[in-house]
Amino acid sequence: MATETEEPTLTVDELAARAGVTVRTIRFYSTRGLLPPPAIGPRRVGHYGPAHLSRLALIEELQHHGMTLAAIERYLEQLPPDLSAHDLAIHRAVVASWAPDAAEEATRAELERRAGRALSDTDIDRLAAMSVLERTEGKADAFLVDPGLLALGVQLLDVPIAHETILAARTVLLEHTRSAAHELTRLFRDEVWNPYRERESDPDHVAAMRSLSAHMQPMVVQALVTAFQRSLKEELRAAFRAESE
Repeated sequence: MATETEEPTLTVDELAARAGVTVRTIRFYSTRGLLPPPAIGPRRVGHYGPAHLSRLALIEELQHHGMTLAAIERYLEQLPPDLSAHDLAIHRAVVASWAPDAAEEATRAELERRAGRALSDTDIDRLAAMSVLERTEGKADAFLVDPGLLALGVQLLDVPIAHETILAARTVLLEHTRSAAHELTRLFRDEVWNPYRERESDPDHVAAMRSLSAHMQPMVVQALVTAFQRSLKEELRAAFRAESE
Protein backbone atom coordinates (compact mmCIF):
# COMPACT_ATOMS: atom_id res chain seq x y z
CA MET A 1 0.00 0.00 0.00
CA ALA A 2 1.33 3.44 -0.93
CA THR A 3 1.99 5.93 1.80
CA GLU A 4 1.70 9.67 1.49
CA THR A 5 5.44 9.98 0.79
CA GLU A 6 5.44 7.33 -1.94
CA GLU A 7 4.51 7.68 -5.59
CA PRO A 8 0.86 6.83 -6.35
CA THR A 9 0.65 3.17 -7.30
CA LEU A 10 -3.06 2.40 -7.82
CA THR A 11 -4.47 2.01 -11.30
CA VAL A 12 -7.97 3.33 -11.90
CA ASP A 13 -9.34 -0.23 -11.62
CA GLU A 14 -7.56 -0.78 -8.30
CA LEU A 15 -8.74 2.59 -7.00
CA ALA A 16 -12.33 1.74 -7.95
CA ALA A 17 -12.10 -1.62 -6.16
CA ARG A 18 -10.62 -0.07 -3.02
CA ALA A 19 -13.19 2.74 -2.94
CA GLY A 20 -16.17 0.54 -3.76
CA VAL A 21 -17.19 2.59 -6.81
CA THR A 22 -17.06 2.06 -10.56
CA VAL A 23 -14.34 3.24 -12.91
CA ARG A 24 -17.00 5.28 -14.69
CA THR A 25 -17.78 7.10 -11.43
CA ILE A 26 -14.11 7.96 -10.90
CA ARG A 27 -13.82 9.37 -14.41
CA PHE A 28 -17.03 11.34 -13.97
CA TYR A 29 -15.78 12.86 -10.71
CA SER A 30 -12.50 13.73 -12.43
CA THR A 31 -14.30 15.62 -15.19
CA ARG A 32 -16.23 17.58 -12.54
CA GLY A 33 -13.00 18.51 -10.77
CA LEU A 34 -13.89 16.54 -7.63
CA LEU A 35 -10.74 14.41 -7.98
CA PRO A 36 -7.26 15.74 -8.81
CA PRO A 37 -5.67 14.22 -11.93
CA PRO A 38 -3.60 11.06 -11.51
CA ALA A 39 0.15 10.91 -11.85
CA ILE A 40 0.99 9.75 -15.38
CA GLY A 41 3.46 6.88 -15.49
CA PRO A 42 5.01 4.78 -18.24
CA ARG A 43 2.77 4.01 -21.23
CA ARG A 44 0.60 6.99 -20.22
CA VAL A 45 -1.06 4.96 -17.46
CA GLY A 46 -2.59 7.06 -14.69
CA HIS A 47 -1.71 6.16 -11.11
CA TYR A 48 -3.62 7.20 -7.99
CA GLY A 49 -2.62 7.46 -4.34
CA PRO A 50 -4.03 7.63 -0.79
CA ALA A 51 -5.31 11.20 -1.24
CA HIS A 52 -7.53 10.11 -4.14
CA LEU A 53 -8.91 7.26 -2.05
CA SER A 54 -9.60 9.54 0.92
CA ARG A 55 -11.26 12.14 -1.30
CA LEU A 56 -13.56 9.49 -2.80
CA ALA A 57 -14.53 8.39 0.72
CA LEU A 58 -15.28 12.01 1.69
CA ILE A 59 -17.43 12.51 -1.43
CA GLU A 60 -19.36 9.35 -0.59
CA GLU A 61 -19.98 10.54 2.96
CA LEU A 62 -21.20 13.95 1.81
CA GLN A 63 -23.58 12.24 -0.62
CA HIS A 64 -24.96 10.18 2.26
CA HIS A 65 -25.91 13.50 3.84
CA GLY A 66 -28.00 14.33 0.80
CA MET A 67 -25.63 16.90 -0.67
CA THR A 68 -25.80 17.42 -4.43
CA LEU A 69 -22.67 17.25 -6.57
CA ALA A 70 -22.79 21.02 -6.95
CA ALA A 71 -22.85 21.43 -3.16
CA ILE A 72 -20.02 18.90 -2.79
CA GLU A 73 -17.99 20.86 -5.33
CA ARG A 74 -18.44 24.03 -3.27
CA TYR A 75 -17.52 22.18 -0.08
CA LEU A 76 -14.33 20.72 -1.57
CA GLU A 77 -13.34 24.07 -3.07
CA GLN A 78 -13.26 25.53 0.45
CA LEU A 79 -10.75 22.94 1.67
CA PRO A 80 -7.03 23.77 1.55
CA PRO A 81 -5.58 22.41 -1.73
CA ASP A 82 -2.65 20.68 -0.01
CA LEU A 83 -4.66 18.48 2.36
CA SER A 84 -3.05 15.08 2.83
CA ALA A 85 -4.87 11.76 2.71
CA HIS A 86 -4.78 11.75 6.52
CA ASP A 87 -6.39 15.22 6.72
CA LEU A 88 -9.11 14.14 4.30
CA ALA A 89 -9.71 11.00 6.37
CA ILE A 90 -10.23 13.21 9.44
CA HIS A 91 -12.73 15.33 7.52
CA ARG A 92 -14.58 12.22 6.44
CA ALA A 93 -14.64 10.75 9.96
CA VAL A 94 -16.02 13.98 11.42
CA VAL A 95 -18.63 14.29 8.68
CA ALA A 96 -19.66 10.67 9.29
CA SER A 97 -20.31 11.45 12.94
CA TRP A 98 -23.36 13.50 11.91
CA ALA A 99 -24.93 10.60 10.05
CA PRO A 100 -27.11 7.87 11.58
CA ASP A 101 -25.34 4.60 12.27
CA ALA A 102 -25.00 2.79 8.95
CA ALA A 103 -22.79 -0.23 9.57
CA GLU A 104 -22.22 -2.42 6.54
CA GLU A 105 -21.85 -6.20 6.65
CA ALA A 106 -18.66 -7.48 5.05
CA THR A 107 -16.85 -10.80 4.79
CA ARG A 108 -13.18 -11.10 5.73
CA ALA A 109 -12.24 -10.95 2.03
CA GLU A 110 -14.38 -7.85 1.42
CA LEU A 111 -12.97 -6.20 4.52
CA GLU A 112 -9.39 -6.81 3.36
CA ARG A 113 -10.21 -5.53 -0.12
CA ARG A 114 -11.56 -2.28 1.30
CA ALA A 115 -8.62 -2.03 3.68
CA GLY A 116 -6.14 -2.66 0.88
CA ARG A 117 -4.15 -5.16 2.92
CA ALA A 118 -4.30 -8.52 4.66
CA LEU A 119 -5.62 -8.33 8.21
CA SER A 120 -4.40 -10.65 10.95
CA ASP A 121 -6.59 -11.79 13.83
CA THR A 122 -4.74 -9.26 15.99
CA ASP A 123 -5.58 -6.50 13.49
CA ILE A 124 -9.24 -7.52 13.63
CA ASP A 125 -9.18 -7.42 17.43
CA ARG A 126 -7.65 -3.91 17.40
CA LEU A 127 -10.19 -2.64 14.87
CA ALA A 128 -12.97 -4.07 17.02
CA ALA A 129 -11.53 -2.34 20.11
CA MET A 130 -11.57 0.97 18.20
CA SER A 131 -15.26 0.37 17.28
CA VAL A 132 -14.37 0.23 13.59
CA LEU A 133 -16.05 -3.16 13.31
CA GLU A 134 -17.76 -5.84 15.32
CA ARG A 135 -18.15 -9.54 14.78
CA THR A 136 -21.57 -10.89 13.88
CA GLU A 137 -23.05 -13.66 15.97
CA GLY A 138 -23.01 -17.07 14.34
CA LYS A 139 -20.89 -15.88 11.38
CA ALA A 140 -17.18 -16.38 11.89
CA ASP A 141 -16.29 -14.74 8.58
CA ALA A 142 -18.66 -11.75 8.69
CA PHE A 143 -18.34 -8.35 10.33
CA LEU A 144 -20.37 -5.19 10.76
CA VAL A 145 -18.08 -2.39 9.58
CA ASP A 146 -18.33 1.35 10.14
CA PRO A 147 -17.30 2.68 6.70
CA GLY A 148 -16.64 6.14 8.14
CA LEU A 149 -13.91 4.81 10.45
CA LEU A 150 -12.41 1.96 8.46
CA ALA A 151 -9.69 3.91 6.59
CA LEU A 152 -8.61 5.77 9.71
CA GLY A 153 -8.63 2.59 11.79
CA VAL A 154 -6.46 0.75 9.26
CA GLN A 155 -3.97 3.63 9.30
CA LEU A 156 -3.80 3.46 13.09
CA LEU A 157 -2.78 -0.21 12.90
CA ASP A 158 0.65 0.91 11.70
CA VAL A 159 1.09 3.86 14.07
CA PRO A 160 4.02 3.14 16.46
CA ILE A 161 1.96 3.94 19.53
CA ALA A 162 0.73 1.48 22.15
CA HIS A 163 -2.81 0.32 21.48
CA GLU A 164 -3.84 1.38 24.97
CA THR A 165 -2.66 4.93 24.21
CA ILE A 166 -4.76 5.04 21.04
CA LEU A 167 -7.82 3.92 23.00
CA ALA A 168 -7.12 6.51 25.70
CA ALA A 169 -6.86 9.22 23.01
CA ARG A 170 -10.15 8.01 21.55
CA THR A 171 -11.80 8.36 24.96
CA VAL A 172 -10.50 11.93 25.31
CA LEU A 173 -11.78 12.85 21.84
CA LEU A 174 -15.20 11.33 22.48
CA GLU A 175 -15.59 13.15 25.79
CA HIS A 176 -14.66 16.55 24.40
CA THR A 177 -16.55 16.22 21.12
CA ARG A 178 -19.64 15.10 23.02
CA SER A 179 -19.33 18.20 25.20
CA ALA A 180 -18.94 20.43 22.12
CA ALA A 181 -21.93 18.75 20.45
CA HIS A 182 -24.03 19.30 23.59
CA GLU A 183 -23.17 23.02 23.73
CA LEU A 184 -23.73 23.52 20.00
CA THR A 185 -27.09 21.77 20.22
CA ARG A 186 -28.10 23.95 23.17
CA LEU A 187 -27.04 27.08 21.30
CA PHE A 188 -28.94 26.05 18.17
CA ARG A 189 -32.04 25.18 20.19
CA ASP A 190 -32.10 28.43 22.19
CA GLU A 191 -30.97 30.90 19.54
CA VAL A 192 -32.27 29.36 16.30
CA TRP A 193 -34.90 26.67 16.78
CA ASN A 194 -37.05 28.34 19.45
CA PRO A 195 -37.24 31.68 17.55
CA TYR A 196 -38.10 29.69 14.40
CA ARG A 197 -41.00 28.00 16.15
CA GLU A 198 -42.35 31.44 16.97
CA ARG A 199 -42.32 32.46 13.28
CA GLU A 200 -43.55 29.28 11.57
CA SER A 201 -46.31 31.26 9.87
CA ASP A 202 -43.76 33.35 7.92
CA PRO A 203 -43.06 31.54 4.57
CA ASP A 204 -39.82 33.44 3.96
CA HIS A 205 -38.51 32.51 7.40
CA VAL A 206 -39.44 28.85 6.88
CA ALA A 207 -37.56 28.81 3.55
CA ALA A 208 -34.52 30.39 5.19
CA MET A 209 -34.55 27.78 7.96
CA ARG A 210 -34.74 24.93 5.45
CA SER A 211 -31.74 26.35 3.62
CA LEU A 212 -29.85 26.68 6.90
CA SER A 213 -30.66 23.09 7.88
CA ALA A 214 -29.33 21.81 4.54
CA HIS A 215 -26.00 23.59 4.90
CA MET A 216 -25.44 23.81 8.65
CA GLN A 217 -23.95 20.39 9.28
CA PRO A 218 -21.17 20.59 6.63
CA MET A 219 -20.34 24.14 7.75
CA VAL A 220 -20.12 23.15 11.41
CA VAL A 221 -18.07 20.06 10.53
CA GLN A 222 -15.59 22.13 8.55
CA ALA A 223 -15.38 24.72 11.34
CA LEU A 224 -14.73 22.00 13.95
CA VAL A 225 -12.06 20.28 11.88
CA THR A 226 -10.27 23.55 11.09
CA ALA A 227 -10.39 24.74 14.70
CA PHE A 228 -9.17 21.37 16.01
CA GLN A 229 -6.29 21.14 13.54
CA ARG A 230 -5.09 24.65 14.38
CA SER A 231 -5.41 24.07 18.13
CA LEU A 232 -3.57 20.75 17.91
CA LYS A 233 -0.70 22.30 15.94
CA GLU A 234 -0.40 25.10 18.50
CA GLU A 235 -0.45 22.69 21.44
CA LEU A 236 2.14 20.37 19.88
CA ARG A 237 4.37 23.31 18.93
CA ALA A 238 4.19 24.68 22.48
CA ALA A 239 4.80 21.25 24.06
CA PHE A 240 7.88 20.46 21.98
CA ARG A 241 9.22 24.00 22.39
CA ALA A 242 9.01 23.55 26.16
CA GLU A 243 10.81 20.20 25.92
CA SER A 244 13.68 21.72 23.94
CA GLU A 245 14.22 24.63 26.34
